[in-house]
Amino acid sequence: MFSLQTMFGKGDRFYTLLEASAGAAREGARALQALLTSSGETLLLDGFRAARRREKALAGQISEALVNTFVTALDREDIEAMSSALYRIPKTIEKFAERYAIVAPRVRGIDFASRASLLMNATEALCEMVGELRNGLKIDRMKLLQDRLQSIESEADRMLLEPYRALYMASDDPIRVMLAKDLFELLEKAIDRCRDVGNVIYSIVLKHS
Repeated sequence: MFSLQTMFGKGDRFYTLLEASAGAAREGARALQALLTSSGETLLLDGFRAARRREKALAGQISEALVNTFVTALDREDIEAMSSALYRIPKTIEKFAERYAIVAPRVRGIDFASRASLLMNATEALCEMVGELRNGLKIDRMKLLQDRLQSIESEADRMLLEPYRALYMASDDPIRVMLAKDLFELLEKAIDRCRDVGNVIYSIVLKHS
């Protein structure tokens, strides 16, 4: 079996950095659940900003390590693609949080929590997928995790239609509808970002299988 230790050169450092990046995405999803429970307390935005700062710092460390480390059997672009895709997750979650904190009273009673739960599931699956890199390029295990991410993303797409029907048909407040639509789409985008990372990892596994 192909060795990731060979692929990454001094691979442990890359494993650790990529796992930490996935962990920052999961922290952002966890902070989002807390924000929704609190009805948008502004102080909780610090958790999102911390997750994004951490992700940005990790992306910088990965870029620096790529310059200073000889990498074999894996294109540098693949590592950079993983890092870049991971960075977009907390960035999108933070954008949702900032907007939600502003308009929370106007969208009270709309169910964002169930979609946030899907996002949490997606980041957990992603953390498992990134963690599996340490164990080698096991295509069967990665395929299971990739299918799990795809299933979560499909469920998010399905759930996105449900509130639209209710809002469009029952609401007499067009501003409320527009705000809710914007927030739902940001949640969907965050889940799509998780899927994108999974696609990058799976393509790497296929390349070396």
